[in-house]
Amino acid sequence: MNQKILLGLIGLGMVMTSLGQKAKGGKVKLPEPKYSSKISVEEALKSRRSVRSYKNEPLTIEEVSQLLWAAQGKTAEWGGRTAPSAGATYPLDTYLVCGRVNGLAAGVYKYDPQEHSIEMIKEKDVRTDLAGAAWGQSFIAKAPITIVLTAIYRRTTARYGERGIRYVHMEVGHVGQNIHLQCETMGLGTVMVGAFSDERVKEILGVKAEPLYIIPVGRK
Repeated sequence: MNQKILLGLIGLGMVMTSLGQKAKGGKVKLPEPKYSSKISVEEALKSRRSVRSYKNEPLTIEEVSQLLWAAQGKTAEWGGRTAPSAGATYPLDTYLVCGRVNGLAAGVYKYDPQEHSIEMIKEKDVRTDLAGAAWGQSFIAKAPITIVLTAIYRRTTARYGERGIRYVHMEVGHVGQNIHLQCETMGLGTVMVGAFSDERVKEILGVKAEPLYIIPVGRK
């Protein structure tokens, strides 16, 4: 084989590796998250503000990886995650609505905390549909990605009864703050959106779980 072609193929393989590798079951293995930054928790708390205007620029798969890990990433061998959960029942599922991410096709993906991977469940850019479901909040359509947090209440209510509903709502608040603070350390902007049609969001994503948060993310 021509040496230049061989070197080109090797280089392409290295690029594809950096963009995310295929895991078992057709999943995309995400890059390893970072566990430190130049911005302290205190600085992130002080600078945290809701941001609804984003630059017309894509995110990288490394940034997506970091945000999903901050939301629900695994932090202990037994399965503990970045956000506390009542009785470790973990009622939340995390979905990535991808519009513009370098090296990742537009579509809806489900995050797997155990493997730190994502799997496409819908091959379509649904950002405009999602903005419509959120009563026309157009910045959702303009953000390169949106994270949607959904809940399967029975995972928690099976143990705690009706009070488990309260615990689920506490947990989604923990996760939302994790994402917001992680955005601050990365120079990204986000806002927590709670105004939307539940049934329409479920239809757009193709899920049965109850949506609790829509979280668009982009460059400030």
